[in-house]
Amino acid sequence: MIQTITFYLFAALLILSAVFVIMARNPVHSVLWLIVCFFNAAALMILIGAEFIAMLLVIVYVGAVAVLFLFVVMMLDIDFAELRAGFVKNFPFGIILAIVLLAELVLGFGAYRAGGLDIGMADGTAAPIIGESNIESLGALLYGRYLFLFEAAGVVLLVAMVGAIVLTLRQRSEVRGQNIAHQIARRPEDATYNASPETGKGVRL
Repeated sequence: MIQTITFYLFAALLILSAVFVIMARNPVHSVLWLIVCFFNAAALMILIGAEFIAMLLVIVYVGAVAVLFLFVVMMLDIDFAELRAGFVKNFPFGIILAIVLLAELVLGFGAYRAGGLDIGMADGTAAPIIGESNIESLGALLYGRYLFLFEAAGVVLLVAMVGAIVLTLRQRSEVRGQNIAHQIARRPEDATYNASPETGKGVRL
């Protein structure tokens, strides 16, 4: 009974926060409601026993993606008048896109009710380990059967990160390098001095 009540509670909060993501006029508020969406979706994943997906939702989506969206939105100089004008201009296209997506959902549910798609029988190699949690079974599968693919994906991500750093790295000639030895050997009398500025003369830089 408590599981059913909890499911409907988190599902209602998820749908409500998703509506606020779309209806909020302030983009910052939309991102904050999106974070609420992710937390409620993570709670639903925990209810069905998929704690690894719940952890991914909180760490990756809330901790990285949503925070990135929030910083980008707060740093942008958004012209709300232009934003509203663009919304009115693209409203017919949005309605058409919404109708297409709704038709796809109806078609998908109809195909699901007609019978699942037969994509082959499971061979049992990816079966969960008896008596172990979902995360332990997934870890054994990743670092066992798919070890080389997992490592290759890590190398690809590393190359992408290094490439992004190299492409965005700028050499600034006006910025002098740091001389550690010179900083350590600096005397206190060379670093500071007492000034007695005259009235109305200002401070010499």
